[in-house]
Amino acid sequence: QVRLVESGGRLVQTGGSLRLSCAASGRTFTRNGMGWFRQAPGKERDLVAAISWNGENVVYGDSVKGRFTASRDNAKNTVFLQMNSLTPEDTALYYCAVTSALLSVSPSRYDYWGQGTQVTVSS
Repeated sequence: QVRLVESGGRLVQTGGSLRLSCAASGRTFTRNGMGWFRQAPGKERDLVAAISWNGENVVYGDSVKGRFTASRDNAKNTVFLQMNSLTPEDTALYYCAVTSALLSVSPSRYDYWGQGTQVTVSS
């Protein structure tokens, strides 16, 4: 059974940093793209970062470019999201997901999702 477990979300002040992790189990995803998405109350689920199967290509959502960095460790079946210069607009539930594609920015292409980790940025 495939399972994705996000961790690292918490309350942080504006300008702070967080590092999210997502550990996958049940199978290996060394040939799968992975992604980070976020959803704030009353809003759609948006792309944060999509990372290719080998970690060499990353596509970021416009609102996080230059502040967030996605990476992965295939040996540990884990993907990371380093978030810097956080603002209250970054407050959301952050999900990681796995796609059968080598890289995808579309949520509809993702097959497995975690339960999410809450990030709250206070002003």
